[in-house]
Amino acid sequence: MSKICSICGKKPQVGNNVSHAHNKTRRRWLPNLQEVRMATPGGNAKRVRVCTRCLRSGAITK
Repeated sequence: MSKICSICGKKPQVGNNVSHAHNKTRRRWLPNLQEVRMATPGGNAKRVRVCTRCLRSGAITK
């Protein structure tokens, strides 16, 4: 499954782990996605992966 928020499109960011010796290795920061049931306009429910910021802001109706 993709790690992308279905509301805002937030996705993993990439960068470096930097050790005390300044060795650099690649790493990823993953968004905090939750799978929730979202109400659709037709009155049905649909499972979507949503980041916690969208959940907290009320961007979807559960």
